[in-house]
Amino acid sequence: MKRVKFRKGEQRKFLKEVLEKTNCPSLRSISQFGFEIPYSTLKNYFNESRTLPEIFFKDLCKFSGVDLRKFNFEYLGENWGQIKGGRK
Repeated sequence: MKRVKFRKGEQRKFLKEVLEKTNCPSLRSISQFGFEIPYSTLKNYFNESRTLPEIFFKDLCKFSGVDLRKFNFEYLGENWGQIKGGRK
């Protein structure tokens, strides 16, 4: 699964804009639109402790109609963050 990495502060800004465009008062209210993501995970995305999955990112973009040109982000590869294993 690919991930989306924002610059520092941009991921929170993106999520705030999604909430604003969809008239959601809080992160918890996003689940009413059919997103099956636990509140604690949403909080981690908002605090920028986790990167957003590409699928969820694209769903949020389609759902809210946010202009992506405002944000600085990049797609990370499938194996980003993994440690090489095996023998030396």
